[in-house]
Amino acid sequence: MPALAVADALRTDGASVVFIGGDRAEAELVPRAGYEFHSLAVEGLDRGNPLRALRAVAKSIAATLRAWKLIGQMRPAAVLGGGGYVAGPVGAAAVLRRVPLVLTEADSHFGLTNRLLAPFARRVCLAFALEGRSGQRYLVTGRPIPPVAGDRSAARSRFGVGEGEPVVVVVGGSLGARSINEAALDGLGLEPGLSVIHAAGERDLASLQQWPRGANYQLFGYIDSFSEALAAADLVVSRSGGSVFEIAAAGRPAILIPYPHAAADHQAGNARWMEQAGAATILADDQLSGARLRREVEGLLGDRERLARMAQASASIARPDATDAVAAELRGAGAER
Repeated sequence: MPALAVADALRTDGASVVFIGGDRAEAELVPRAGYEFHSLAVEGLDRGNPLRALRAVAKSIAATLRAWKLIGQMRPAAVLGGGGYVAGPVGAAAVLRRVPLVLTEADSHFGLTNRLLAPFARRVCLAFALEGRSGQRYLVTGRPIPPVAGDRSAARSRFGVGEGEPVVVVVGGSLGARSINEAALDGLGLEPGLSVIHAAGERDLASLQQWPRGANYQLFGYIDSFSEALAAADLVVSRSGGSVFEIAAAGRPAILIPYPHAAADHQAGNARWMEQAGAATILADDQLSGARLRREVEGLLGDRERLARMAQASASIARPDATDAVAAELRGAGAER
């Protein structure tokens, strides 16, 4: 999603943008957004299984060769790496082809791919200021996000929500956070007087649709315009990956449930960023249940003054210029070449 936001900004200025990615969400989202897409067969490095790690290395070598050929054919002015393991082969191919490389890091932890590629990058755009990552090569931009929906009434109308109804947006992630999805349906599915907009991910959607829920509980696999869902919300329940920047840009208070197995526990760091600003409360995944989530939601919705303070704090830490800042770095890299 950050890469799509930057691509849209570049395309608006007349640039031609092509994506190289894996077979996960980008394989569907990128073509849907109207961009040419080339796939690579790659997988993450499993450090606990030597055989799988060896297979991942072999795939990475093959992917680098394919990326080398693609970049040679396209002759891009610059390459943007999004930080995931797919960016490794493409970034390496760009360096070998002497194409300027710009990297983005969306989390509070500097990932392995970026650690390997950073010495060769023209610029590394950081979502957060990171210890040991300073100097001319590094620039704190925030995380690029899609344009923010500002019309709350229109957003509520889209989801069929009345102006005075309290609305909770629940985010299960692109694949689906099972613990959040089940706790939300269990605790909020039949809650009277509450509207819920729940993006559960596609993985478990069929089974989740069998759970009892009221007419005001809207369950989706994926919401095309997540920004509109945030605009309609009074409170957001979510993991604390890159979505924290979208929540902040919308100026929404949040209950954050960090994914406990994230690399270097970076989701806990993302959540603390919002909590320390006064914009969110943190609920540990191992303490999550339907009853606990319902108490947390009712407690915040019942304290309108606190909710308003959290919303103001959320808006105060947003970085609305992040997309333009990263796009400018990429344009500058291309102009230098």
